[in-house]
Amino acid sequence: MSNTNTIFIDVVLPLAVPNLFTYRVPTELEQYVKPGVRVVVQFGKNKLYTALIRNVHNNPPKDYEAKYIESIMDENTIVNLTQFLFWDWMSAYYLCHIGEVMNAALPAGLKLNSESKIALNGEYDFSSLDLQMLTNHESIIIEALQEKDALLISEVAEMLKLKNVSSIVNSLKEKRLVVMFEEINERYKPRLLPYVRLAQALVESEPELQKTFDALEKKAHKQLEILLYYLNRMGSYNNLKQMPEIDRWIKKSDVTKSFDNAAINSLIKKGIFESEEFEISRLKIEKESRKDIVLSPLQEGAYNEIKTHFETKQTVLLHGITGSGKTEIYGKLIADTLNEGKQVLFLVPEIALTTQLIYRIRNFFGERVGVYHSKFSENERVEIWNSVIGNHAVGDNLTERKNYDVVLGARSALFLPFSNLGLIIVDEEHDSSYKQYDTAPRYNARDASIYLAHLHKAKVILGSATPSLESYFNAKENRFGLVSILERYGEATVPDIEMVDTREEQQVKDKTTLFTQRLKDGIKLALDNKQQVILFQNRRGFAPYTECNTCNWIPHCVQCDVALIYHKASNRLSCHYCGYSIAPPSTCGACGNSDLRYKGFGTEKVEEELEILFPDVKISRMDLDSTRSKYAYKQIIDDFEQGNVDILVGTQMVTKGLDFDNVSLVGIINADQQLNFPDFRTHEKAFQLITQVSGRAGRRDVKGKVLVQTSNPQHPILDLVKAHDYQTFYQTQLDDRRQFNYPPFFRLIEFTLIGKDMFILNEGAEELAKAMRAHFFERVLGPEFPLVARIRNEFYKKIILKVERDFSTVKIREHLHMVLHQFRTHDLHKKIRIKIDVDPS
Repeated sequence: MSNTNTIFIDVVLPLAVPNLFTYRVPTELEQYVKPGVRVVVQFGKNKLYTALIRNVHNNPPKDYEAKYIESIMDENTIVNLTQFLFWDWMSAYYLCHIGEVMNAALPAGLKLNSESKIALNGEYDFSSLDLQMLTNHESIIIEALQEKDALLISEVAEMLKLKNVSSIVNSLKEKRLVVMFEEINERYKPRLLPYVRLAQALVESEPELQKTFDALEKKAHKQLEILLYYLNRMGSYNNLKQMPEIDRWIKKSDVTKSFDNAAINSLIKKGIFESEEFEISRLKIEKESRKDIVLSPLQEGAYNEIKTHFETKQTVLLHGITGSGKTEIYGKLIADTLNEGKQVLFLVPEIALTTQLIYRIRNFFGERVGVYHSKFSENERVEIWNSVIGNHAVGDNLTERKNYDVVLGARSALFLPFSNLGLIIVDEEHDSSYKQYDTAPRYNARDASIYLAHLHKAKVILGSATPSLESYFNAKENRFGLVSILERYGEATVPDIEMVDTREEQQVKDKTTLFTQRLKDGIKLALDNKQQVILFQNRRGFAPYTECNTCNWIPHCVQCDVALIYHKASNRLSCHYCGYSIAPPSTCGACGNSDLRYKGFGTEKVEEELEILFPDVKISRMDLDSTRSKYAYKQIIDDFEQGNVDILVGTQMVTKGLDFDNVSLVGIINADQQLNFPDFRTHEKAFQLITQVSGRAGRRDVKGKVLVQTSNPQHPILDLVKAHDYQTFYQTQLDDRRQFNYPPFFRLIEFTLIGKDMFILNEGAEELAKAMRAHFFERVLGPEFPLVARIRNEFYKKIILKVERDFSTVKIREHLHMVLHQFRTHDLHKKIRIKIDVDPS
């Protein structure tokens, strides 16, 4: 039993478990424990995990004996109380575990790995070991351990060329020859660089320095040259004496560029130089480059309206058409927030968007702006995290410090450890990229940002040319403020949008069928006028499928219910769900005929056909395949912005807020693809996507033109896009949503059941839907197979729960918790995984 003075801690584990777990703190570590600090704990039989302290108290757990923590990882907190409150809300609202939120929130470099290792059993007398009792594999392991203190299990597997070595290791354990243990490896490695400076005694005494010169001149000329180089870097001896001590250090690598490393080490050994390692930031420090923010009368009016709304409302929706100059208004609001001594979070939907925006925002605020997104390395993400929380590294000259007041990033930036957040900007707030799809928590960064702002008592700006129906509805219902800018900045005007009927277009023989004559003429006219073109096709790859021209056989993925997509650059047929790929077959897999044809088209094929039509122009492509490297986005955008590229072909990446001066034509290759998907949001997404990509045209002095290729030019959504009529679009969509019980009038929760056995999955899905109907009645829809019913050899079924907006969220959670808990007690149901998606996009 513990006494009342024993310290216990409740910790968050990075696991999908429902509760916090209580651990005991050794007496010698009690003074170091506090909420927000990482500790290493044992959970389960052997496994070690990095956990976060949530509470510190004197109450032992009632249902189990608390284990001692293994160690404490941090001197300072890495997560603050406001973050914990945010995690609690996210866990409750998105129906997931707080450990899953922790996994999403912390950069990978702050989550430590526990790895299993084996070592020889020190209590065994190996001099009496009978080698005949060992198998060949066991002998190899024992011999390796006699050369090396310990081996990772992964190293054993690699050494034996086996995937699974657990039976071999267990056999050695049973023979008491080896022991197994867990070892924590910290993934974040600080960047430590060696610096040198003149010894303090020589700085303080000029005679001693002169003696050093005389001694080196006699027998160490190379060392003397290094000393003279150092003093030259400092300006003069007198200048050196007056310098702050921190400024006297220079990077050792700067010296080794011109001098031998051995000579430098000799100076250190003699005490002439001092050497020390400093933790240096990996992040490039952007020098101060300030530009005044000047607003037009229209922008000034919108800015003043926003400030007025902020007096009574936390959130304001800024509905500004494409090219209306929203970024300058954001800049003015950021300046106001920084003047109040507070922090700013600027969210963007795509990494591609940060490339242009960071340059524009840094024009206003210089090095105070940091960037945070998934293309950064683990170590870089940790450094930005530390900078926001205040534990920052220094720059190369040891005086520059990263202290970001403005952070610009994609949705994961929402989890950074802000302590004094004053403003959150959600640009392109309608964009589906703000939604996390793959792993829990499946949150929407736009919606979550509003709650985060509530915790910080901060303000929120939602900006878009095509607001989501939910946001515009909230503004119309007076929950948000609403400010509209319906004119473009300066002399620019909205582009003319023309529908081109692909059914009536006469194609020229032996020529490409991707481009109508109208679009080809438009491209040629723009190029003749030395202007640029953007072409939009929302499908990557060369062709969506390959088909036998004799029997219509189509090669499919062996693990998923989808056709394989042809990528010409790699000459492979690939699955975009699981990554499976094969070389293109030379003959039909069914009838053996060799007449196989690529059907449909993606961005690769558009690029290839353009090269045939316009052989003398520079063409670039921006899609997932062409932007996998860290700086690929920036290179493509910079080339296009600087006029090095004439035609940019892309997927929806080219629709999102990019701003180019010289684009006069935007071509949408296939609008029908956006209009005919079976989903209640299809028309909303089509209106947004086509309007957004159209908005890339004519943003400065050049009059813009948009050509939309479609087989249904009279489609009502295309009519509204052409008329730039958001209000009518909003009202018609809202009427449909009201009639069929969809958001914003109802909330949706989607349950996806996944299993390898289709029979067990079908039975389980029916049982779960039946149990849910006992509580929610006709609000439960399904179960049904989705469009793609098998992925990675697992089958999928979906159940949808539709509940009224005023239905108690507490009761929803209680009912679902009870139903799901009961469901999981059935042995067969343990073979089924359930993904829960609240407010699916």
